[in-house]
Amino acid sequence: MNQHSSRAFPGNFYIANTMEIFERLAWYGFFTLSSLYLTTPVAQGGVGFTESQRGALQGIIPFFLYLLPVFTGALADRYGYRKMFIASFVIMTPSYYLLGQTTSFSSFFLAFAAVALGAAIFKPVVVATISHATNDKNRGLGFGVFYTMVNVGGFIGPLVAGYARAISWDAVFLMSSAWIAINFIPAIFLYKDPPTLNKAERSFSDVIKQAQQVLGNSRFALLIFPCILALMVAGAGWFSYQTAFLSIAAWLVLNFIWDKANSQHHQEHWYRQKIKVSNKPFALYLAILTGFWAIYNQLFYTMPLFIRDFVDTRDLVAMLSVFGDGVVSFFAYVNDEALAEKIGSIAQQSMPAAQAVSELVHLKVMIPIEEVSRALVELGTNPTEASTTLLATQWADKYRQINPEYLINLDFAAIVVCQIVVSLICQKFREINVLVAGVLVFSVGTLASILAHDVAVGGGVIVMVILMMAFGEMITSPKSQEYVASIAPKEQSALYMGYYFVCMALGFLSAGLLSGWGYGTLAKEMNRPDLMWILFSLIGLATSAGLFWFNRKYIQNTESGTLQTEVV
Repeated sequence: MNQHSSRAFPGNFYIANTMEIFERLAWYGFFTLSSLYLTTPVAQGGVGFTESQRGALQGIIPFFLYLLPVFTGALADRYGYRKMFIASFVIMTPSYYLLGQTTSFSSFFLAFAAVALGAAIFKPVVVATISHATNDKNRGLGFGVFYTMVNVGGFIGPLVAGYARAISWDAVFLMSSAWIAINFIPAIFLYKDPPTLNKAERSFSDVIKQAQQVLGNSRFALLIFPCILALMVAGAGWFSYQTAFLSIAAWLVLNFIWDKANSQHHQEHWYRQKIKVSNKPFALYLAILTGFWAIYNQLFYTMPLFIRDFVDTRDLVAMLSVFGDGVVSFFAYVNDEALAEKIGSIAQQSMPAAQAVSELVHLKVMIPIEEVSRALVELGTNPTEASTTLLATQWADKYRQINPEYLINLDFAAIVVCQIVVSLICQKFREINVLVAGVLVFSVGTLASILAHDVAVGGGVIVMVILMMAFGEMITSPKSQEYVASIAPKEQSALYMGYYFVCMALGFLSAGLLSGWGYGTLAKEMNRPDLMWILFSLIGLATSAGLFWFNRKYIQNTESGTLQTEVV
């Protein structure tokens, strides 16, 4: 039966979902642990980067990962989806392995950039395959299934990676590389380009020109990208944010003056043309949705660090103890030997108790500062091996903490279980209205994170927070992709879905820079994580209000309920 007249899905739908699972196993196996790995001292297997370096990496690299699909999606429409799938796996397989072999900021940056390039080739093609394999009758269900598969990979990946890091951090990256390598099998032997894909015989320059039909002309790009570059450079610590904002303001004023000077008549040269946004409502929609991705990514960028440094999860450890020591050891593993060695090092250095507490959390124990102070006095500056071993055993039993990545994994677990049901319910409502509700739910969950700090049931509060965020994500993310898919011409599906990733690119950049500054300054230096979570929640509330306004102004009052693209 023809798929366009039924709810059935063609074979490519299932192949694409399978490849998505393995790609997500690789990405989330690394990404969920990335904040922990990047800030873990070198002596304990990490790379020991600062919070600003971590924020810069997590902002700049994913920014390009989600921006490049604008071009890789267009190339896929030109050269075919199967070739692009294979190219992405050729790039990602060695790059994930190299992430675990680098030690300097620059070498890690390059390896991470290679991973991002491969993922940027993969993303628009897999989503476009789903778009080709669905129709108006089954698109909502199709994207709901797809998003569930995303989170199957997201759920299993961190579980395997969390177990692997108990062996070594190198094992985490080796596992991610192996997951990608498996995808060569379906890509080479099973996948075929969709029959509805009409490869256009266009040059690369034609592809770029056609891409301008969606957002804007070259002057618009020239206006935006230097502003983004200034924020990136500031995030990397090469100059201050004050200098960046002053530079951005000066650049905007300069462009405004240039536009006025060339406004009298049409200019043929691109640099003398006025700044033009091709589809202002669509560009505005993407800009507003950026706010959601900026706060969504705090779940992976900031939440693991917040749990590690500020949340006492012993209440969850006590609950797990009902199921036996094996379960506790899996979810709250503590290396007693490494802990004893660290205690001895702290004592020998006469380290201040507050600093000792912040060092010990890397070994997954959270000890009250007064107990650390008392123990350091008793140990002295030349502790015996027996005394440090005994203390390590006692602290491991009494103060062990749940691995942060396993708590974050509740997000994926909830989505795997509930996404299809949520999608079916949300299918009854208009897309933009659903987005407003979803972002609002996520924002409230973000604000509730404040309650987890310095309470006896911190683990239970964090579970509630993560589940609330999960439902906000379930409501928002697939519906936002479905909306773009519904307005995209079939022959340009990958191109339009590539532009959907623009808001995610900007969201990742904002999330990384905000996390680096917010966590480093507000949470760590000022010891006010509550201010950090209030900031993130306000961004979410502003996004929800912006989407409500957008619906009233651009969708609700139009006859077709769709957005049209002007020709540049």
